[in-house]
Amino acid sequence: MRSATLLTMLRKLGIKASFSRPRTSNDNAYSESLFRTLKYRPSYPSRPFNDLDAARNWVAKFVYWYNEKHLHSAISFVTPSDRHAGRHLAILAARKETYAAARAKYPERWARNTRSWDPVPTVDLNPEP
Repeated sequence: MRSATLLTMLRKLGIKASFSRPRTSNDNAYSESLFRTLKYRPSYPSRPFNDLDAARNWVAKFVYWYNEKHLHSAISFVTPSDRHAGRHLAILAARKETYAAARAKYPERWARNTRSWDPVPTVDLNPEP
């Protein structure tokens, strides 16, 4: 039995290797963030999947949760689905009203302003200063 390096095996399988550059934050930031979210899900399997269909099933459920249920901090805690469909505007306006009413009713609970519930116009990986 012979072993091969990972790079050799990838080439043999026709897979092009991709390497992030050291100290370069914008190479794979979105995919790394998604992978971390995936790995830290409570339902993330501790053992290998029994077969390809089981893996596909799990990933399909994860993708549904990520797009339809998970509130993303970078887009003011709305789901990507709400953002893409334009529903985020009504959601954020309702939150703004709720927080303003709560702050007016119980001002002692806030030392500073409430969270900003303004829509995030764009999401940039490395915004220009």
